[in-house]
Amino acid sequence: MSVLHYVLIALEVVLIFNLIIGVHELGHFLAARWRGLKVERFAIWFGPTLWKKKIGDVEYALNSIPFGGYVSLPQMATMEGIEGKVESDVKQLPPVSPLDKIIVAFAGPLFSFMLAIGFAVVVWQVGKPTNEADKTTMIGWVDPAGPAGVAGLKAGDTILEVDGFPVHHFSPVSADSVKWRIVTSTGTNIIFKFKRGDQIMEAAVVPTNPPTKWYERKALRMVSVQYAEKTVIGDVASNSPAAVAGLRPGDEIVAMDGEAIYSPLAVVFGEAALTNKPNTPVKFTIKRGEEKFDKSILAVKPMQPTNATPSFGITSWQGDTNVTLAHPSPLDQIQASAGQIASTFNALFSRKGEIGVQQLGGAVMIIRVYSNLFEDEDGWRRVLWFSVILNVNLALINMLPLPVLDGGHITLSLVEWVRRRPIGPRLINGIQTCFMVMIISFMLYIAFFDAGDWFRSSRAERDVPVIFAPQK
Repeated sequence: MSVLHYVLIALEVVLIFNLIIGVHELGHFLAARWRGLKVERFAIWFGPTLWKKKIGDVEYALNSIPFGGYVSLPQMATMEGIEGKVESDVKQLPPVSPLDKIIVAFAGPLFSFMLAIGFAVVVWQVGKPTNEADKTTMIGWVDPAGPAGVAGLKAGDTILEVDGFPVHHFSPVSADSVKWRIVTSTGTNIIFKFKRGDQIMEAAVVPTNPPTKWYERKALRMVSVQYAEKTVIGDVASNSPAAVAGLRPGDEIVAMDGEAIYSPLAVVFGEAALTNKPNTPVKFTIKRGEEKFDKSILAVKPMQPTNATPSFGITSWQGDTNVTLAHPSPLDQIQASAGQIASTFNALFSRKGEIGVQQLGGAVMIIRVYSNLFEDEDGWRRVLWFSVILNVNLALINMLPLPVLDGGHITLSLVEWVRRRPIGPRLINGIQTCFMVMIISFMLYIAFFDAGDWFRSSRAERDVPVIFAPQK
């Protein structure tokens, strides 16, 4: 892809990110104006200033660290370490009532929630792309040596329940998805209820946690299964066994050696297994349009890369081509988004669960998600849908009663209301500073893992040319 393509994606990510931050801060700004508070600065992002302009008595600024934004309000609890020293003499400004402080603090999450509703209405009209992972709980691939394979699960089985919880999706982060129920399970065994043909069966699966290095996130529970999807060829290397056999992009592989397959991983791992047994031809059953035929293909070792193992020469797979548009109502989208964050917090604070703060994502992860979504052909629709989730999360998280967050400002204002006198500025500044140091440290901690995941993923996805010798 051209450099211009990546530049455009970066600009799109910056624009959507700034829109979300800007609308949240606009809520504080407008509420402060409405309630007669002094507004010194409206800033997007933190850190050293990249651009600023004073209009009237307010300075508007774009800073350099993309972790949020702020509206500098001298009459409320300020954070000089982040926002800079206020220019106004606070003692000369009229006092602000606790109610006004609560209104100003609440306006940010309110505007984020309103933006989420706006995005949800658009998604309702234009549609949200859904694929097979959103609509199926059928298993497409099982590692025979993995936990699920050892317990007797097979490709083609349809999972009905996990640990007694009904499941309706495979991958989405929701209470009724297979993967979520796996990673949030707490028992020694995970009980899978599944359908095979006309039979309803159960299996007790002992999950595993793959080892990770110190600089990687701790791996969550897994059972080595993947959802079912069509095995459609994306590309075939020149001179490869697949090319010589006449296979071409768009062909669907429906069986190997007479056994039905339900995922491209069946071919990938079948190819890898050839290194541990005699390399004999594999019979592929191919579907091309309405035609179905068999081809016997012998994997061979390519010339490049030199460390490659025997390969059929299928270099990529078509993604889910059965994408349809769903039109969930705004209420359904808001409820699903709120349910996701509720499920995450429930798992996070569970005593028995394995999900910890290390598994959370921050600004780097959000930027990465938006970048990946913009790469997709239907990316703009997915961006709108993800923005609903993000704004609901932003609104709810900011309402937590922690100093520095909007919920913390509301809590301090309620305390002031009950005491009938303001809390001392020195105490407030100390509390704000301590929590800001904690939050920044936490954000850097999460950013370390987010950046590492992104870097390793980019390296893994880097295209390595596969070159086969000309066939005689």
